[in-house]
Amino acid sequence: MQADTRLPHKTSLLLTTAHKKGALARCLDALAQHGVNLTKLESRPSAERPWQYLFYLDHEGGLHEQHVDLALRELRKHAEAVRILGTYPRSGATSRGPKEQEIALVSETVAPSQLKAPTPVPVAKESPSYRLASRAQRAEDTVIEMNGLRIGGNAPFAVIAGPCSVESREQITACARALHDAGCRLLRGGCFKPRTSTYDFQGLGFDGLTLMHEAARAYGLSIVTEVLHPADVDAVAREADVLQIGTRNMQNFALLKAVGKTRLPILLKRGLMASIDEWLAAAEYVMAEGNARVILCERGIRTFETATRNTLDLSAVPVLRERTHLPVIVDPSHAAGRREWVAPLARAARAVGAHGVMIEIHPEPDRALSDGPQSLDLDHFEALARELIATARGDCRS
Repeated sequence: MQADTRLPHKTSLLLTTAHKKGALARCLDALAQHGVNLTKLESRPSAERPWQYLFYLDHEGGLHEQHVDLALRELRKHAEAVRILGTYPRSGATSRGPKEQEIALVSETVAPSQLKAPTPVPVAKESPSYRLASRAQRAEDTVIEMNGLRIGGNAPFAVIAGPCSVESREQITACARALHDAGCRLLRGGCFKPRTSTYDFQGLGFDGLTLMHEAARAYGLSIVTEVLHPADVDAVAREADVLQIGTRNMQNFALLKAVGKTRLPILLKRGLMASIDEWLAAAEYVMAEGNARVILCERGIRTFETATRNTLDLSAVPVLRERTHLPVIVDPSHAAGRREWVAPLARAARAVGAHGVMIEIHPEPDRALSDGPQSLDLDHFEALARELIATARGDCRS
């Protein structure tokens, strides 16, 4: 239950500022301009970034009050990051109702353009292994923004597509052109490939990333690519717009911590045999490092069934929508293993509430160096993408 909004409230914040002269003063002035009275201010040095401090603030007023909402909107313009630790009745306040009401805490990391009016916190099970990712901590869906594109919440259905492996300039450019023509904005491609067999194609590495960057920029696309090693995170992040953590690395905790220190969105694929709780606990590793921009990707799990490459767990989507505020997408290509099943699974993913899909494509799938059988050719991809996007525009949720 929420606390009685008729009671006088206070709110606790955690914020970080740029290491520049007057940065904190501008943040405090943003609160003062809207009549928000500060009651506490403490600072702690950041353990991760030299010369950066974390500031803990208490101020009078709750998130349900208009002047507080306006003040926080102004605050985020001057701070690098703002986290609302809680909003609750001030000490000594008593409820006017017949029974004492429980205090509802609202925890959220505010990204640019994402601070909105508070919504009631639903009843959700709190898990000790994923506090930041839990719906119990943040009722409102996280919406991740990048280069004018939004994923999550009520944002339009997202279609991410590209080849399993970047093979040549001609191949990745053709894929980029197909995405552009279909109205899609996110180009995925594997440059570093973790393959089961050491004799399989391992990707072009940074040369492939350069080709991908050229193709994406030529058609105004954003780049989604996988990173395998903590030591490569900074270099890959300079070229990519979204860092993918593949299924084999879902519990590579050193890698999760490394990408958590970046500011890029992280696309976290579910492990082959991971439970939903284990998957969310992996997301927590990223978020605990300060990066709350995590997108969860269901790509099928290993079961006794052999008819498909993996078993696509579509039930995970509504379960995740209940348990977490993070965006959820589905990869039907790796689940099916055969291109003729990709389209119906993509439609099904949308029907159960996924925020988007990620699809493998190739100009000549039968000649692909990896995962050709599950890749759509460009004509079939464009038809499917237009269908999914058109359906999204007609959906009342969009």
